[in-house]
This record gives sequence, C-alpha cells and structure tokens, in this order.
Amino acid sequence: MTVKVLVVDDSAVVRQTLEHELAKDPGIEVVGTASDPYIARDKIVALRPDVLTLDIEMPRMDGLTFLKKLMQHHPIPVIIVSSLSVEGSQIALEALQAGAVEVMAKPGAAYTVGDMSVELREKIKAAAQVNMSKLQKGNVGSSNPGRPSSLALTKTTNKVIILGASTGGTKAIEDLITRFPANAPGTVIVQHMPAGFTKAFADRLNAICEVEVREAVDGDTVANGRVLIAPGNKHMLIKRSGAQYFVEVKDGPLVNHHRPSVDILFQSAAKFVGANAIGIMLTGMGADGAKGMRLLRDSGAHCIAQDEQSCVVFGMPKAAIEAGAVDTILPLDQIAVFSLSKAD
Repeated sequence: MTVKVLVVDDSAVVRQTLEHELAKDPGIEVVGTASDPYIARDKIVALRPDVLTLDIEMPRMDGLTFLKKLMQHHPIPVIIVSSLSVEGSQIALEALQAGAVEVMAKPGAAYTVGDMSVELREKIKAAAQVNMSKLQKGNVGSSNPGRPSSLALTKTTNKVIILGASTGGTKAIEDLITRFPANAPGTVIVQHMPAGFTKAFADRLNAICEVEVREAVDGDTVANGRVLIAPGNKHMLIKRSGAQYFVEVKDGPLVNHHRPSVDILFQSAAKFVGANAIGIMLTGMGADGAKGMRLLRDSGAHCIAQDEQSCVVFGMPKAAIEAGAVDTILPLDQIAVFSLSKAD
C-alpha cells in the first residue's frame, strides 16, 4: 500500500527537499505541499493524505496550534519536522503530548539530508500504521498512577532495567517511570529521538517523576533512583567496572536505521549485566532491539514486551516476541509493578 503524504512547511526549500527525498521510496507518494496551516487544511480535505509532516514555526498559525485543532476535528498521523533550538525542542515535546506521532530534525541540523530522509521515510511508514484512537488516549489501560509510595522497594538492589522504545514511546515511557518509586532500580533507556529533543524529554520527565531522570553523559553511573536516557544521535552502551555499572555514550554508524539503537544497548547489557538485567520493549515500529533482547534473555535476564492492545505500534515488541526474546507480555499499565517485583 502506498502511503500518501502532505508536507507542511513555510520554507520552499524544505518542501522541495522533502518532496524530492520522499519520492525515492516507491511506497510513499507526496500528494501535495502547503506553506501554512490554512492551505494545509484545505488540502487535507481535498487530498486525504495518510500522514502529515509538519513544521512548528509557520506564518498565520503556528504548527502546534494547528496540530491541536487537527487532533480535535480530523485526527491524522503527524510527524513534526523541526529545528533543534531549545525552544523548538520544548514545543516539539508539547506536540507529542498533543498527539503528534514523532519528532524529527530538519535537514542540515543534526542529520545530513541523506540520513534524515532515510529515517523520515521509515517514520512515515510507521505513522501510517498508528492507531490514532490509542495515540490520543495515551495508551490503552493507562491511568494516572499518582505518587508511587506503595511500590517502594524494601532493599537496595543491583538489578538494572534496560528499556527500548520508538513510535509512541514518549508517552509510554512517561506512563511507566512515573510509577517508579524514588529508589527504583537504575534504568537506562533508548528512545528513538533526534539530538536536542532527548534532553528536553529527560528534563520534562525529571520534573514529574520520583526518580531522577536525565540525558546520559559518557561515564554516568547507573544507580538506584536514576534514569538515564540515551542522547539523540548517539549510541549508548552499559558496561561494568567492579560492582558499578556505567554508560558509554559514543558515535557510530546507524544501526537498523537508528542512532541511538536499542540493539546496541541490549547487546551491551547481555555482555555486562546478564541475569541482573530486566529488559523491557515498548511500542515502536520495526525490529530494532529484537536481536539484542534475545541475547539479553539468553544471558539470564528476564525480558518483558508491551502487549499489542496497549501499543501505538506493535512492531518492536512483536519482533522481539517472534525472535524468542520475551519471557512475559503485559499491558503497559502492569509493566512497572511487574518489573519492580522482579528487582526485589
């Protein structure tokens, strides 16, 4: 099936570049472009695209306002293609909360046009599969967990939670770690996200969670009560020195079209953490992490996958299940309590 795309951006250069790059994929058809939301509104009605790419800063009506109106009156998968300014990153995260499927950096920022266009084509195909009713509800079965005082661990532990996610993952991760008590096991996360956005994402989570959440820096220790999120456009590995776990953040080629890659993190956890790890695969398109999770499970870790009903996109959990990498399949709202029980 060909995915029909409408490109919305006030820059003629960006519109032309995206149209040219997307046309390289026979599975994608750019049915039109629009320079502002008012033109986009009319073209959505006339052309019925499957997916929109949307800039944030535009004349007459900003992209975030347009997105909120769109989600209210005509829900459609939207990928935010934005600059990497601090302000732009914050607004892009607000767009994810408002119903956008993904955020991406514009060409010439953290990515070359070539690398960015490969990833954008993959994200467009993922977006076309998204169940918008699930995305707008957050995740099926989720509820506001409140403060997790009743879940507090009774002892310290050297268990480590190793987590991967992609499409729909920002909301799923928020749902999960807001349920963690202040002394939850050290947690390391790869969420497919470009550079710049991961720091804003981590800062936002840090403000609402009991645990400390921050964008990982090379050499950061993995400790109880701390959540480290891989920086966008960098791979993250977990390693061990004596009794202490720490992360290595580094450059490297794209793996499964991604940097950071879930496979890279899980493979390092299989080598250095083994049976002390609890692996979690959340919503996302593709198969990144499936091979690494199989290695992690084979090393003695207990591995958990989010179930299809609560996923925005079941691709990554499904690939892990089919690879024989999963011990337990659970709805999102049960994963926190179950993983904490495995760490106790």
